[in-house]
Amino acid sequence: MIQDLSITRQQIDEVDSEIVKLIEKRMDLALEVAKYKSETGKPIYDKAREEEKLDKLGNLAHGKFNARSVQELFTQIMSVSRRYQYRAIGDRDHFVDKLYKQIDKLEITSDTKAVYAGVPGAFAETALVSFFGENVMSTNVADFTEVAKAVSEGRADYGVLPIENSTAGFVNGIYDLFESYNLSIVGEQMVKVDQCLLGLAGTEISGVRTVFSHPQGLMQAKEYLEDKDWRQVSMGNTALAAKKVKEDGDTSQVAIASERAAKIYGLNILNPKLNVSSDNTTRFVIVSNNREYEKDSNRVSVSFSLPHAVGSLYNILAHFIFNDVNMTSIESVPLSDKQWEYCFFVDFEGSLSDNDVKNALMAIKEETENFRIIGCFQSEK
Repeated sequence: MIQDLSITRQQIDEVDSEIVKLIEKRMDLALEVAKYKSETGKPIYDKAREEEKLDKLGNLAHGKFNARSVQELFTQIMSVSRRYQYRAIGDRDHFVDKLYKQIDKLEITSDTKAVYAGVPGAFAETALVSFFGENVMSTNVADFTEVAKAVSEGRADYGVLPIENSTAGFVNGIYDLFESYNLSIVGEQMVKVDQCLLGLAGTEISGVRTVFSHPQGLMQAKEYLEDKDWRQVSMGNTALAAKKVKEDGDTSQVAIASERAAKIYGLNILNPKLNVSSDNTTRFVIVSNNREYEKDSNRVSVSFSLPHAVGSLYNILAHFIFNDVNMTSIESVPLSDKQWEYCFFVDFEGSLSDNDVKNALMAIKEETENFRIIGCFQSEK
């Protein structure tokens, strides 16, 4: 005879009530463990012990499905327990304060050296002037790697790099430069981007055979270019594309670049707006060798690597949720030396001076590999 559903549900409620009591008791015990580890300096996360415990708990269950269910449940219980312990201990090692120094404002004077990639008329130059003003010592180099090298080697105080476009997404290779040259993000500048089609005097659309631009510029003008059989050639930046069209003197060539680039290189604007989005914006970051952040900073950027395992990313991102930290973006890059493993770059709201941020970072640092704070800065987003 089938038992009445209401009775079964009542029994489930009773079991759930007991589970809640036991979880609360477990959290009390976890707090005692946290106190012990705080006094002894032992790490909160003991991966080997947790894996051993999950095996034992799985063996207590009857049947393969129940064993897997028990292990999944206790994986989350232990994860929550760790978050509770991290919060109880706090930033005991003060690792954030040891890495980064809070300052009132970035030191920017007429002697400040700032570098961008490209030639005059590039959107990066616009970002530089918007952030630093006209009075700093600005220089330009060939590409993004040269910007990173100049800052890393001390030939420039600050570098300007594009990191993300509202239409085309993240810029390839930029995050790799942070890692390779140990750069720190100290600022951010948004630049409204209207991509124009530029050509020599006398250029006719019907006679165009080749278009030059940065890959992002080509991507942002994708819809316009779809019905054109033009050869698309990538350049280091949009202004360099305009410069090439001017120097080649070939009316079958056009460039996708800014209105400012048209004025600088004496080109005609054949189409004033190729990007479909009315709010096409590129986010540039200001990078430095110094590990410092302004006291009014409201955004933090970090990176870490994880193995390709079920739930690994979820368990790490849960530290943001548990500490009421709002994540604003995440980007993954495959690790070149480890198959199916990734480096994740995460931006989130807050400052390195916030206790909730410190708690989240301490937990993520212990449970990931290659953890790094990339920077803390004022964001316009």
